[in-house]
Amino acid sequence: MTSIQQNLQQVRQRIAAAAARCGRAPEEITLLAVSKTKPASAVEEAFAAGQIAFGENYVQEGVEKVQALAAHPELEWHFIGPLQSNKSRLVAENFAWCHTIDRQRIAQRLNDQRPASLPPLNVLIQVNISDENSKSGIMLEAVSGLAEQIAALPQLRLRGLMAIPAAESDYQRQLAVCQQMAEAFWQLQQQFAGIDTLSLGMSDDMEAAIAAGSTMVRIGTAIFGARDYAHNSQQ
Repeated sequence: MTSIQQNLQQVRQRIAAAAARCGRAPEEITLLAVSKTKPASAVEEAFAAGQIAFGENYVQEGVEKVQALAAHPELEWHFIGPLQSNKSRLVAENFAWCHTIDRQRIAQRLNDQRPASLPPLNVLIQVNISDENSKSGIMLEAVSGLAEQIAALPQLRLRGLMAIPAAESDYQRQLAVCQQMAEAFWQLQQQFAGIDTLSLGMSDDMEAAIAAGSTMVRIGTAIFGARDYAHNSQQ
């Protein structure tokens, strides 16, 4: 068994244990393997171990992997990085999901650029839950308005919310922030049909996110090892 296969096994065990502690089924939580800065061969290793969903932060790098692994159509590609207008077409044409919608203009571009031959692009609204200047995303109070705009776009399918909370080592403080997101997610579910995804939780706060109700955790380093930014100049 390769190290990636072993790591995946350990992460799945962590997810199952976290789910059990709060009375949830592990199947309710999707593991998104964040493969940014890692080669296509690493994705293939993870795929061989049963991993289907992969997250990419950089458009060009992600598209290269999508194309390199086109022989595996069952792979599900998620774009999870900040999206600039001039890169929206590449996301619309190559990815199944975009987690980082935070303004109507980007949503409109993705809708207009999504090929008619593909199913609607699954999208999440990114919330800046910790109100950090360095992070993308909208404030909680703006979610409903943006959701209404997205719901009117036929080539997009609004699935829920995504957030990257500020790093926090205290579990109770992690949980409090995650619960804020879970409440916003619940409110969105009351407003729109088909809202089923709360993309929340990474390697260091996965347990708190699952306890709060996350349905998708984004794990990179714990699966693939430390990232090599020196060899990644494509944003």
